[in-house]
Amino acid sequence: MAAAARARVAHLLRQLQRAACLCPTHSHTYSQAPGLSLSGKTTDYAFEMAVSNIRYGAGVTKEVGMDLQNMGAKNVCLMTDRNLSQLPPVQMALDSLVKNGINFKVYDNVRVEPTDRSFMEAIEFAKKGAFDAYVAVGGGSTIDTCKAANLYASSPHSDFLDYVSVPIGKGKPVSVPLKPLIAVPTTSGTGSETTGVAIFDYEPLKVKIGIGSRAIKPTLGLIDPLHTRHMPDRVVANSGFDVLCHALESYTALPYHMRSPCPSNPISRPAYQGSNPISDIWAVHALRIVAKYLKRAVRNPDDLEARSNMHLASAFAGIGFGNAGVHLCHGMSYPISGLVKTYKAKDYNVDHPLVPHGLSVVLTSPAVFTFTAQMFPERHLETAEILGADTRTARIADAGPVLADALRKLLLDLDVDDGLAAIGYSKADIPALVKGTLPQERVTKLSPRPQSEEDLSALFEASMKLY
Repeated sequence: MAAAARARVAHLLRQLQRAACLCPTHSHTYSQAPGLSLSGKTTDYAFEMAVSNIRYGAGVTKEVGMDLQNMGAKNVCLMTDRNLSQLPPVQMALDSLVKNGINFKVYDNVRVEPTDRSFMEAIEFAKKGAFDAYVAVGGGSTIDTCKAANLYASSPHSDFLDYVSVPIGKGKPVSVPLKPLIAVPTTSGTGSETTGVAIFDYEPLKVKIGIGSRAIKPTLGLIDPLHTRHMPDRVVANSGFDVLCHALESYTALPYHMRSPCPSNPISRPAYQGSNPISDIWAVHALRIVAKYLKRAVRNPDDLEARSNMHLASAFAGIGFGNAGVHLCHGMSYPISGLVKTYKAKDYNVDHPLVPHGLSVVLTSPAVFTFTAQMFPERHLETAEILGADTRTARIADAGPVLADALRKLLLDLDVDDGLAAIGYSKADIPALVKGTLPQERVTKLSPRPQSEEDLSALFEASMKLY
């Protein structure tokens, strides 16, 4: 009887294998099990999904006080930036805290595009406050700052570089328990409300780097589409470009079973694991929303349908890339932001030069996807079609240029600066940009196609002018 049952199972497995979907969406053939046995594998054999709880609804911010009350919070830190502190999203959150009798302190000194110094200032505030819960109201800068504050206040004897990603930091796994953190995103881009990643500028080397651990992801993300009404059009556009690249990069990333090394302990498995069947679903769905709604959301602040959908797309892409990772667009974006000279983006009320994160990411995207399309070209063609390209007669060998053209058309339609030259860079800056990309191994190693320093130089040069 047992032998018959085993034969039946084997027969069903063979049927399932034959029936497996072979469309481009699933063309990574994840079922192939590479590497060696568990005790000696060189590449990973598993992936893990870690996502914050998410609550969506117009006006849902007013529930934050009740959530904190339900958690038993007695001493809460609310983090935001100075601009937002005067706007309705923060006021709505504060009203809810007051109404529900929550004792709190406000930290409104978050820096847009945070630095190691601004992180440490927030960490010091958190340590002194001895808070038992956190609320972050703002964009990715605020949410990431709050994650870092929660982490280091919960691990007060750790050195700042202990949890920072290698090669700049030590990349230690987080083993201490953190306090609850509720994130209320006010932009539609980073997806930080769903992820265990916090990004900052490391000023000594003028590069962006991150802390990546599932342990620092928010306990709850309150996605309130009412907050999108307060975003200027350039903020909507640049935030949307971040969603776009999160989706494209996570979907085209190195598959999880090709990533090395295989961790000896699951606590060492990185948050950014490589593309995988679950992240793929979220990435593709987010990309379809971007294709349908981004232009509408930028052009009409009263189009609540478009802005609400982009707010959701940010979370969807966050679920995808938060577990799969990103690759070259993001890896190259960090020195573009970190080495900024005098450029100040329109609609950003800041007192320092600033290349918004989404803009720094998208400017290299045509060059990057032309480069990576040699690997998994079907996926590159599929994403080009989602973005509006006619791929009916396209050849596999043309996947990169087809996707690049679709991206250029989108950027031109949305009046994006004409490449890196338009934001103050020249060919003379390329060595410094390459040097700033090299430490970004956390993401660059997830590129489906390995890259040399010469490749990176060529990609930056190709991104100097887009149109």
